[in-house]
Amino acid sequence: MSNIKLIIEERAANIGKFMVGRLLPFRQKRMVGPFIYIDHMGPVKLSERENFDVMPHPHIGLSTLTFLFEGSIMHRDTLGNEVEIKPGAVNWMTAGKGIVHSERTPEHLRDSPLFMHGLQIWVALPKHLEQMEPQFFHIEENQIPSWTEGDLQFKLIAGEAFGKKSAVPVFSKLFMLEIKSTSKQVVNIGDALYGEAGLYILKGAIESEGNVYEPKQLLVAKDSSLCEFTIQENSTIYIFGGEPFPEERFIDWNFVSSDKELIAEAKQKWVSQSFDKIEGDDEYIPYPTFKRK
Repeated sequence: MSNIKLIIEERAANIGKFMVGRLLPFRQKRMVGPFIYIDHMGPVKLSERENFDVMPHPHIGLSTLTFLFEGSIMHRDTLGNEVEIKPGAVNWMTAGKGIVHSERTPEHLRDSPLFMHGLQIWVALPKHLEQMEPQFFHIEENQIPSWTEGDLQFKLIAGEAFGKKSAVPVFSKLFMLEIKSTSKQVVNIGDALYGEAGLYILKGAIESEGNVYEPKQLLVAKDSSLCEFTIQENSTIYIFGGEPFPEERFIDWNFVSSDKELIAEAKQKWVSQSFDKIEGDDEYIPYPTFKRK
């Protein structure tokens, strides 16, 4: 981008079975638009003796967006949903006042080697919807707007841009785009964006003002309307952002809210195991105890 304000490098974070690359939150930039949390998961190969098993855990005040490049995850939640997430589809779960879900390797893949690679994203809810009833939507790949402009391939994973609207039912003005290029060329999409914008490089590279940026870097723009850069051949990037909220958001473990009291209530509710349970699954992730030095 011709107006880069901040460069965020992936930082290693352990989520149990393997490490992820954490992009947001960052100490100098807690959110980009309503996007408050982004992990780059993998790529990692799990052997036939390993499985991706994230036990039941709670959320409030946010929507989760799971987007896989490789692998498969079985999503189950306290609304009764049981859906296998496959590459290219979008899993969109809105926690609102509270939901519990698990993410595991599907039964039919549990004795086979498995590659896992994707993005795990949290999108904060507007203040007036933080206590809404929880919802869940699964959007198949063929429902996501996609189009080609020359050697550029676009997908509008969520939100609105370029006069198009994704089928993902978002609750604020935002966008998340995938752009793939088969040749080196200048990309200028500033007029299609609004609010704040971040550009994440998954594969390949981009050039801006004589500098080259490569995978595992998140570039945050000073002004989303000035989003212009040169993309290298065989590159894949993700551009996301939107209108920021006027209020600060707080994070404690899996809880997000503009009100710290709501977070404290959710924490106590989880510690006492008063959240709804996923049918047939008695396991759960305990609230973590952080040791302060």
